[in-house]
Amino acid sequence: MPASITVSSLSWSTPDGRPVLSGLDLSFAAERTGIVGRNGTGKSTLLRLIAGELAPSSGRIVVNGTIAVLRQIVARNPGETLAEALGIADDLALLRRAEQGLASVDDLERADWTLESRLAEAFAQAGLAATAQTPVATLSGGQQTRAGLAAAILADPDFLLLDEPTNNLDAEGRESLGAFLAGWRKGALVVSHDRHLLEGMDAVVELTSLGATRYGGPYSHYRERKDLELATARQERDLAERALGQVRESAQTARERKDRRDGVGQKKARKGDMPRILIGARKERAENTTGSNARLAEREAAEAAERLAEARARLEVVEPLRVELLPTGLAASRTVVELIDVTFGHGDAPPLFSALDLAVVGPERIAITGPNGAGKSSLIHLIAGNLKPRAGSVRVPVPFALLDQHASLLDPALSIVGNLRKLKPDLDENAARAALARFGFRASAADQTVSTLSGGQAIRAALACVLAGTPPHLLLLDEPTNHLDLDAIQAIEAGLSAYDGALIAVSHDVAFLDAIAITRRVTLE
Repeated sequence: MPASITVSSLSWSTPDGRPVLSGLDLSFAAERTGIVGRNGTGKSTLLRLIAGELAPSSGRIVVNGTIAVLRQIVARNPGETLAEALGIADDLALLRRAEQGLASVDDLERADWTLESRLAEAFAQAGLAATAQTPVATLSGGQQTRAGLAAAILADPDFLLLDEPTNNLDAEGRESLGAFLAGWRKGALVVSHDRHLLEGMDAVVELTSLGATRYGGPYSHYRERKDLELATARQERDLAERALGQVRESAQTARERKDRRDGVGQKKARKGDMPRILIGARKERAENTTGSNARLAEREAAEAAERLAEARARLEVVEPLRVELLPTGLAASRTVVELIDVTFGHGDAPPLFSALDLAVVGPERIAITGPNGAGKSSLIHLIAGNLKPRAGSVRVPVPFALLDQHASLLDPALSIVGNLRKLKPDLDENAARAALARFGFRASAADQTVSTLSGGQAIRAALACVLAGTPPHLLLLDEPTNHLDLDAIQAIEAGLSAYDGALIAVSHDVAFLDAIAITRRVTLE
């Protein structure tokens, strides 16, 4: 039987009862499928349900074939090697014993003689310059992502499940991943906001609050079809709104005419121009007509309102995210960051950079660039005070905030508004909710517990908590666009463009750096 994944009437809700997926029907064959949609529509949840990491609230998932999930490889124990993290340390040790003539008969029977060559090929396909004995702790975030891809390749599955695979990858890593997927002839489900990567998909599935829709690939074809559908849906909504307005206007006109006729009749009655019996008959007839007209108007209004509701349902109504910032008050001559002769490295490993000097004055916008493993995120965390240099000094004499891709400044047990009140106690409840509304968290959305948010929603919530009220003089951004949908990225680009403080960003998203008008680049080799 050909490899396939079938999803039938699938529903899933968060532990607090908030529905994420409802009645989903989908099927996947041996092709590369991009999964897109706004943050919170359930893209990552769908992959976790297919992988068996979550149980559906209702519905069924049938998988014919094997699955491998791309995971960032992170050390579970100090000093853990890649071989240990990938679960192949014992298999490699068995091969070493066999080479030395120390293996038993049972060892020789279960030895995987192709493992080393397959591992080398997997590392090469993932673009990872490492060996099985490389300590995981020495790998950057991007290198850990490549190691996860190598592990998935090594499993040789029928389906690869990739959730934002380009996160943390440098330009070379993104090209390597794109080239690998271009040659992949089995099934792949790829959740991504990387338009370049999505352009290589055979099909695109969009998740919205209305369900799932499948489009043929590549991404540009999906975008053309989507734009056309949205234009049609907006036109239908506008027509339905006008029709409802006309029904209401006609009803109002009819009421006004009746009121005028009733006024004339009452005036004649007061003058005595009309017999009492005729007055009573006219009154009864008018009341009957009024009741009939009112019922007709109500029915027409209800039908028009129903048509409008259906038109709006076809057009997913999502309030655009608006990021509006207050001025920071940062003076152009103010020293913001000062690094003098800084050297840094992890543990006993060679230093990532040495004798580094960096001065930031006033509202500069600086991008920290370089390949994976060069120390970009380490430099950001040095400036934030989360890491200590081996030598040299780091000084940040202004208020600052660090926003990383994990939204680690948020307490997962608190609500979004609870986090904001904790981080900025000077804001009262109303001010806090008003600030969150400007970031798309309106009314009950601000009461969501952070642990129930998608990755993109958490990043947006963290950004709201950082920028609400008076923003800090310095923003430190470590891959801030990871996990965000394209609409949110564009809105945040617009907001950061209006930010008048200093900004230091680590990002592999070239379009994002261009959009926020970077003025200087610091490149780590």
